[in-house]
Amino acid sequence: MSANAQSPPPLVQILASEMERNFAGLKSKGDPAPYFLAYAVTQQETHLLTATSGMLASKDASKSRSLDVTLRVGSPQLDNYRQVGRNFASFTNGSLLSLDDNPNALKRRIWMDTDAVYRAASQRLLNIRTNKEVKVEASDQSGDFSPAQAVVSFKPVPEIRFDTDKWASRARQWSKRFTEYPDILSSSVTVVAQREIKTFVNTEGTRLQHGRTFARILVSARSKASDGMDLTTSETIEADDPTRLPSDKVVEAAVDRVTRDLRGLLRSPEVEPFVGPAVLSGRAAGVFFHEIFGHRIEGHRQKDESEGQTFTKSVNGPVLPPFLSVTFDPTVKRMAETDLYGWYDFDDEGVAARRVPVVEGGILKTFLLSRSPIAGFAQSNGHGRRQAGAEIVSRQSNLIVSSTNSVPDAQLRELLIAEIKKQGKPYGLYFESVTGGFTTTGRNGLQAFTVIPLVVYRVYPDGRPDELVRGADIVGTPLASFAKIAATGNQPQVFNGYCGAESGSVPVSAISPALLVTEIEVQKKNRSQERPPLLSRPPQSGGGDR
Repeated sequence: MSANAQSPPPLVQILASEMERNFAGLKSKGDPAPYFLAYAVTQQETHLLTATSGMLASKDASKSRSLDVTLRVGSPQLDNYRQVGRNFASFTNGSLLSLDDNPNALKRRIWMDTDAVYRAASQRLLNIRTNKEVKVEASDQSGDFSPAQAVVSFKPVPEIRFDTDKWASRARQWSKRFTEYPDILSSSVTVVAQREIKTFVNTEGTRLQHGRTFARILVSARSKASDGMDLTTSETIEADDPTRLPSDKVVEAAVDRVTRDLRGLLRSPEVEPFVGPAVLSGRAAGVFFHEIFGHRIEGHRQKDESEGQTFTKSVNGPVLPPFLSVTFDPTVKRMAETDLYGWYDFDDEGVAARRVPVVEGGILKTFLLSRSPIAGFAQSNGHGRRQAGAEIVSRQSNLIVSSTNSVPDAQLRELLIAEIKKQGKPYGLYFESVTGGFTTTGRNGLQAFTVIPLVVYRVYPDGRPDELVRGADIVGTPLASFAKIAATGNQPQVFNGYCGAESGSVPVSAISPALLVTEIEVQKKNRSQERPPLLSRPPQSGGGDR
């Protein structure tokens, strides 16, 4: 157990006191009795503003606290959190708490939520025990909860330094640059700053308070091609604090790139379905790995009989080309000169963050684990995560791809052209930027993924300039796609974002060098049947600069 010299913060003391009272009461009166209880409070302070066409469109500041209760009845081998088919446990709902550390107000809410969760947990355990008698046993017979070392740590979280008037003025000026282009139908610049404080106590003795700040600038623009296809380009700039966001010059350059790419897409041809060689930029490759690999090595999917379990039986076997390794490391806060989103000090079960080498030299070594054990892996490795109001499952953090077969990015392009010629293809593809993606991992659906590019180029082998194209989605299946990776670049890039899954939306990062793939498939993007506006855009008049 590690402990700080300082005394527990007031909220920790209130939570711990009420936890001990409620746990003792339920142990003596409850049937079944609980064997574990934890309280988690998430406090969020958010500043958000959006500007469009040189005008401030919205401005908001908010602060809130929410409570999540985890209560386990039965035993670590079989408790109320056991999944039965697609029936996931869901007890907590993130009840709002007072922002004041008033013991009476806080304890009343804690008491009511604990009672409600205990009643639901008891009923579900009864159902699980009954179900166990009439259903076929799952192949993974591991228990439902694993022990963890108690930790005591109280880390100060810096205040947000956010001058709303200053940021509003800057956002107005940045967004005004879009008004010079009438073919852009809508555009915006959004600035977000957030402070998050997490307080956690459990009956094992863990007492934590920690947190972090986030900051982001999102630049986006939208238009519509003559054939009805909706087009969007965007860029995001992230930092761990608003004061670390870049200068006006950097943001203006991002606005200009978004504008250039969108206007280029309006004049570009629509992509045709294609299978052939391609290069994915580091950011695109990061999303590629997050979607098709990262979700499939989350621990809870390995014991879920409704999941495809792509890699469940592959431990100590090859899953990637031998020159690739993948590590998840939430202890890293900055890479490739970029602040990362996927870091944390402790996961949402109070387990300390740690570096987890998942794939070494192409060989799968482990999975991302919460305190729900799986066959062959009995302990958490610090990846139990959730959004406030959701139940905890194993989730990704900072995904880091490394390679022993890397070449300078210019040489990677030469390898792409050589591969195009070798296959006799008319062109290859270069994916410069993406906006995200999604994947299906369940058995009742296709084991497939989609990555959604924003900016894609055709690369011709005869020396013609690269050609911007629109309307492409990367599609495929994971095992086939991994086998096509031939080489990587040597300059890692960062994709920061939020990942949505069973336990809500959590901040993640993916860091990867560019990838050369010998074969990738793209399909046409869905498009509407509506044409661009019939009326011309209103002329710009004076004013609107304030």
